[in-house]
Amino acid sequence: MTSAKRYIGTRELTGQNDGKEVEAFLASVNLQKGQAWCAAFVNFIYEMCQVKTPKSGWVPTWFPANKLVYKAGKVIKRIPIKGDVFGIYFASKKRLAHIGFIESWGEGKYATCIEGNTNSQGSREGDGVYRKYRLKSQLHSVASYIHD
Repeated sequence: MTSAKRYIGTRELTGQNDGKEVEAFLASVNLQKGQAWCAAFVNFIYEMCQVKTPKSGWVPTWFPANKLVYKAGKVIKRIPIKGDVFGIYFASKKRLAHIGFIESWGEGKYATCIEGNTNSQGSREGDGVYRKYRLKSQLHSVASYIHD
């Protein structure tokens, strides 16, 4: 998570999914400037840490059954921990459509997360990398790539 933390505060250059860092994130999954980059950020960080990834900018591909530890409020394998990835379900899209890292699960209603392509309101089409305090009930799925 140290690798993800160092990008907190990174912002898009013009608010159009662009800028040096954002374009590096996008390139890690072979996407072009201007495309959504939350999954690209996750991929970029994991690759920096030499973690095997799906190498995908498409959020649903990050949550195969064999990687799930938590889904829809239920523990599947274990409580989510630092370094796991969460997915938020959007009814309008009928799929998981935002991804980020779990920084801390904690005891209460909130998890601390680090995520790209969000904003202070928690949008999935934001302007940078933020630390967010998300209701655990918002986090539909959690997958593990480093703690199997």
